[in-house]
Amino acid sequence: MLKLTDVTVRFGAFEALTKVNIEVKEGELVVLLGANGAGKSTIFNAISGLYKPAAGEIEFIGKRVNGYSPDRMVKEGTSQCPEGKKLFPDMTVQQNLMMGGFVHRRHKDQLKTSLEEVYELFPILREKKEHAAGSLSGGQQQMVAIGRALMARPKLIMMDEPSIGLAPLIVEQMFSIIRKINESGTTVLLAEQNANAALKIADRGYVIENGSVVLQGSSKELFHNDAIRQAYIGA
Repeated sequence: MLKLTDVTVRFGAFEALTKVNIEVKEGELVVLLGANGAGKSTIFNAISGLYKPAAGEIEFIGKRVNGYSPDRMVKEGTSQCPEGKKLFPDMTVQQNLMMGGFVHRRHKDQLKTSLEEVYELFPILREKKEHAAGSLSGGQQQMVAIGRALMARPKLIMMDEPSIGLAPLIVEQMFSIIRKINESGTTVLLAEQNANAALKIADRGYVIENGSVVLQGSSKELFHNDAIRQAYIGA
C-alpha cells in the first residue's frame, strides 16, 4: 500500500531524513520506533505532502505521490493524527470532527455515517459533542484527534505519538482502540516512543535514529532484541 524508497528530506543544509526505506502492506499495523527528534514525524509529513522529499520516491497504492499537496493526499486515502493532537480548542467536539471530513463535505450522508461510526468507537464523545474540545481531558482530546482523522475515511491512517502525556490506564485503552481500528480494515502506521505497548499490537516495526532506518523486523523480533529492550523498553 505504501512504499518509501531512499526518501531524503532536507531543510537547508540540515538532512532530516537520509535514504529512508519503509513498506506498509494493506491491512498491516506497522510501528515506527524512535526517540523524540529521530525523524518519525518528518516521515509522516513527507508522506502527507507537507514536506517535499529532496530525493527518493513515495508510492501509495501503486502511484508515485511525490509532490502531491496535503489535501490531495487526503483524497488519495491517507490521514494523519498529529503529535500533540492539534485540535481547535474553542470549537466543539463535533465541529472538530467535521473538520476531518472536509474532503467529503459534498456527501452529507457519508459524513453522517462517518460521524456515527466515530461516536460508536468513542461513546464519550457523543456525550461531549457540544463541549469545547479544549475543555476535555487529555485522553478525550486524543480520541477527538483520532476521530477527526477517521472522518476522512482513510485507507491508511498515520498516528503520531498517540500515547504521549496520557495516564497508563488511558494508554492501554488507546492502544486497544488502535488495534480495533486496524482490525476493522484500516491500515495503520504508528509512530511511538512507547515500544512496549506498540509492539504488542503491531505486525512489524522500524527503528528510526537520526533520520535513518537502523533496524526492522517483526514485532516479536524487535521485542526480543536486547538493544531495543534496553533503549526503549527498559528491560
